[in-house]
Amino acid sequence: MRWFWNITLITAVTVTAGCGAFGRGADRDTPRQEPSDLFLDEDRLAEEGLPSANRTTLFDAFGPTKTEQTVQVNRYLWAASLEVLDFLPIQSVDPFTGVILTNYGTPPGGGQSYRATVHIKDPALDARSLNVGLQTRNGRAVNPATARAVEDAILSRARQLRIADKKL
Repeated sequence: MRWFWNITLITAVTVTAGCGAFGRGADRDTPRQEPSDLFLDEDRLAEEGLPSANRTTLFDAFGPTKTEQTVQVNRYLWAASLEVLDFLPIQSVDPFTGVILTNYGTPPGGGQSYRATVHIKDPALDARSLNVGLQTRNGRAVNPATARAVEDAILSRARQLRIADKKL
């Protein structure tokens, strides 16, 4: 019985290895590059200090994958967003992606309740780094001028926090 599994394993490996030989004809439009030329290109890239697409090291296995992205969040925008929207109950915060979600709440002196989503997508203290979405209780988006006013209030407070931090 053991010989049966050995023969099956050898056959499977042989068939799998042979699959790569079919369907890979040379493309007549592109010039063929010799393997020695490929090694020369790799050596030239290494000499110039440029990264190579084919070169990997043992440390690549332990580093972050190329699909992972780390987003840095501006701390002044983060703190200002939480301060300006402190009348809204927090539903969820994720400082790694820069997202703050709130539940419905009524602003002081206001009659209508709102829900906010804040996305801080850049470490710069800039208007392009901040995106605020407001929604009313019935699910409609608020007037763009209202959302712009909230963004302006967050940006103003973030600048105040940065100035106060520089004075320390």
